[in-house]
Amino acid sequence: MFERVLIANRGEIACRVIRTCRRLGIRTIAVYSEADADAQHVRLADEAWPIGGPRPADSYLRGDAILDVAKRSGAQAIHPGYGFLSENTAFARACTEAGIAFIGPRPESIDAMGSKAAAKALMERYDVPLVPGYHGENQDAAFLLEQARKTGFPLMIKAAAGGGGKGMRIVRGEAEFADALASAQREAASSFGDTRVILERYVEHPRHIEFQVFGDAHGQVIHLNERECSAQRRYQKVLEETPSPFLTPARRAAMGSAAVAAAKAVDYVGAGTVEFIVAQDGEFFFMEMNTRLQVEHPVTELTLGLDLVEWQLRIAAGEALPLAQEQVQARGHAIEVRLYAEDPEQHFLPGSGKLQILRLPPPSAHVRLDGGVIEGDTVTIFYDPMIAKLIVYDTDRSQALQRLREALAACEIVGPKSNIAFLERLASHPAVVEGRIDTGYLDRHLDEFLAGDTAPADPLLFAAATAALLCDEAAASSAAGDPHSPWSRPDAWRIGHAGKRLVALAWREQRLEIEAHGYGGNYRLGHGDASCEVCGARFDGEALSARFDGESLRLRTRADAQRVLLHDADGRRHHFARAAAFAWASRDAAGGNQVIAPMPGRIVLVKAQAGDQVEEGQELLVMEAMKMELALKAPRAGAIESISATQGEFVEADAVLVRFKS
Repeated sequence: MFERVLIANRGEIACRVIRTCRRLGIRTIAVYSEADADAQHVRLADEAWPIGGPRPADSYLRGDAILDVAKRSGAQAIHPGYGFLSENTAFARACTEAGIAFIGPRPESIDAMGSKAAAKALMERYDVPLVPGYHGENQDAAFLLEQARKTGFPLMIKAAAGGGGKGMRIVRGEAEFADALASAQREAASSFGDTRVILERYVEHPRHIEFQVFGDAHGQVIHLNERECSAQRRYQKVLEETPSPFLTPARRAAMGSAAVAAAKAVDYVGAGTVEFIVAQDGEFFFMEMNTRLQVEHPVTELTLGLDLVEWQLRIAAGEALPLAQEQVQARGHAIEVRLYAEDPEQHFLPGSGKLQILRLPPPSAHVRLDGGVIEGDTVTIFYDPMIAKLIVYDTDRSQALQRLREALAACEIVGPKSNIAFLERLASHPAVVEGRIDTGYLDRHLDEFLAGDTAPADPLLFAAATAALLCDEAAASSAAGDPHSPWSRPDAWRIGHAGKRLVALAWREQRLEIEAHGYGGNYRLGHGDASCEVCGARFDGEALSARFDGESLRLRTRADAQRVLLHDADGRRHHFARAAAFAWASRDAAGGNQVIAPMPGRIVLVKAQAGDQVEEGQELLVMEAMKMELALKAPRAGAIESISATQGEFVEADAVLVRFKS
């Protein structure tokens, strides 16, 4: 076994590899960019070396700098994690030539599967089922259009060197093809440095099921069962689970055999994933093979009781697979979701900023957390905004879903916005609970998973106000020093009239005022024409219990001087900011006359010019930020006064890019 391993990655996966290495007594060497000098993977590793600037191209994608550190630090092997250089043939080959083990497949295997087009051609020779389409070398736009006509619409354009949903577009008619092709090629060039694409017939309402495969240097290849990843938004996986609720034993056996055949076709060594598109009738087609460890590998580990990173290390060191196919025995059900700094209500716009509060459920036999940040860390603009992976396990699927709902309810993130409320709705949605979701379901029904613009009902406001009142009273009593003093009662008592307090809460851009009379858990509350008698209210920091107009309720609640977070009786999450008791200061209304950059990024396309008359919602610019393209649209119809951004320019957050004439 290796004694010193360098991890050529960052964040959650680097921390994950370090944990296994430490358990095995292997010394770990981390690398870091200027933006990651204080990152958790740097603090967890036994030693860490700087490799360049904050952008991936200046650091984590610099194979030469990483290899230099490996040589100088005495590393015997390099674990690439996933993303960055994990599927880079040149880097894998350079490691081998330098006498350093690459903890992954042979360069030839990466080459064979690194291009979707080449992989499909290879699978065709080994009789692995393929979706009809075009995966050739001719990338002329007119030729691709002709191939699209032959394939038929709807079809999918995919980056040939792609992964992670980048460079993928669904095209439902010939008129859309040219724009979709150009957009896919731009994103492919940005993400992979390769504009080549393939075309595939689009299978309506498909499921996405992948198989974990492992091979060793002694010619053995097995699979470690499937993971279903059908819950997706814009081709990005949102929820992954094993076993798949769709597969029968016969389907599992057939797909497992095809996955092993695909791996054997490239003489595969190490961890890999063979991905399939599965039609509603159960017919399956090879989609691609990822020649690395997948983000969702923990669900496989929990159901099999294995450590796949340990397997990677042992196989790279020349050991044989520890299990034969018939010895692979799964138990229970596991589900994974990813907590992101993003705003689902704003088209999942990635976020950044300091994690002022990061509360996660305690790890247990049923809950696992794989993260790369802790409270107080900053989610930067330079990398994927994932905060943590939350993985749950139980005896069956229904129990695992309940574990997931409970674990999500225990999560809280203050700082950048997060997708926790979205994931809670996902975990309770009938399509997920009944196991009938397909890869396009979320995109077709996204409004069912979002909070919407309807203000919270009065009963919820009264519960939030009650928690705020109890929180304020506890703080005032503690500050007074003598809880029995009449002057420590923050009930707004005045000579000659009953005490009245104003609880001001902010929900999105709305100010909500609740009048409160009373003290110590007994209140009379009013909001507009609605009122409520609250009796016996108690708040222990985690839950609020009270009788509201005689009905006793217990609600999961957190509150302090800045915010109130509570879950209603249906388990839905609601967040209120504490507003000042004085008058509300409205936002500047100038927003309708300008388009601003929602975050730092690069302008990749300018689609309008000064003087143009545009319609509301018309696309004006395309911006690249946090590894994705964002379309910036007109906030209203009108004439453009000026455009201050140019193609290729890097802009800061909140920079004014377009101004409209008044």
